[in-house]
Amino acid sequence: MAKSWYFFIGGDDPLDSSKYIKVPVGKHMCLCGDKICAIYAEGIDREPVSPLSDNMKVYIRTALSTGQLQPEIPVGAKKFVYLKDY
Repeated sequence: MAKSWYFFIGGDDPLDSSKYIKVPVGKHMCLCGDKICAIYAEGIDREPVSPLSDNMKVYIRTALSTGQLQPEIPVGAKKFVYLKDY
């Protein structure tokens, strides 16, 4: 299945796919911080496929606990979870 970038629109549960909306054009403009900014997830519609994959859930939890883009390993791997400070 195709993947798209989705912004986290807020709420208490960043693991809930309904809390994301597709990035309208191009790519997000966030990089690091302590809050979820965007994910690269399966889907082509307004929201990502529900539920989010188990891997994506692990990436989101790890990003929130470490403050690092995910995945970290292997070095140079495509990142699927980006963070923000605001």
